[in-house]
Amino acid sequence: MNTMKTLLLMALLTGIMVAVGGAVGGSSGASLMLVISLAMNFGTYWFSAPMVLRSYGAQEIAREDAPELYGLIESLAQRAGLPMPTVAVIESDVPNAFATGRNPEHAAVAVTTGILRVLNYEELSGVLAHELTHVKNRDILTSSIAAAMAGVISWTAQMAFFFGGRSDDDDGGGLGGLVTILLAPIAAGLIQMAISRSREYAADEGGGSLCGNPRYRYLAKALEKLDYYAKHGDVMQDATPATAHMFIINPFEGVGSKIANLYSTHPATEDRIARLNEQARRIGR
Repeated sequence: MNTMKTLLLMALLTGIMVAVGGAVGGSSGASLMLVISLAMNFGTYWFSAPMVLRSYGAQEIAREDAPELYGLIESLAQRAGLPMPTVAVIESDVPNAFATGRNPEHAAVAVTTGILRVLNYEELSGVLAHELTHVKNRDILTSSIAAAMAGVISWTAQMAFFFGGRSDDDDGGGLGGLVTILLAPIAAGLIQMAISRSREYAADEGGGSLCGNPRYRYLAKALEKLDYYAKHGDVMQDATPATAHMFIINPFEGVGSKIANLYSTHPATEDRIARLNEQARRIGR
């Protein structure tokens, strides 16, 4: 199912990019954007993990750099029947985490220094189990491609604004370019929402089960803390709306920006916590 979603997403976003190119530069613009989109599809499939990690300045670590963190991920990966992913740390006081890559054999899990500071061992295990569930469910390729393509669409829309968006083939191309500027981010946001909300619930459930006993409490407590910091702390440096869906908590949770809200892909944290607590009660009974 995720493979089909990924293919549909690539095809749909390629179509949007070609439409943007056509509105900005006519047939030559559409052809150029088709070539770019095909190159992007190839690049994001093979190099999605390093691209995303590099964009956030994440540094890959070995066991000797952070033995407790590395050992925890290794233990959870073994419990989930997964290969050991690349482990990376982002220098940021904002607590958050994400997983990326094209498949479980080429996956990476990244955490911020902030999350290592504010969560205890059990809560961190819940977060990491959530991310490894995304890996196991093969959500990570779809997320990485959505992030890369949505970023390019937004960039192209901005270029259309600066260069006028006039088509060689149509005297009304200027208006078409303006419409594209308005619709491209909306289309990207809607696509991300369509592929992300149910997946977060599934990763919560799988992560809550994976991280140990009491199974669901660890992750629920972690989400409470992360939600507080997201709403009352600073926005992570280098965070973009196009990549917000990759994190366990939306890094723009506390920002009232229309663009940030447009790209919101996470269910309400309160709903996620309520589901986890209900699952914990059922397990307890």
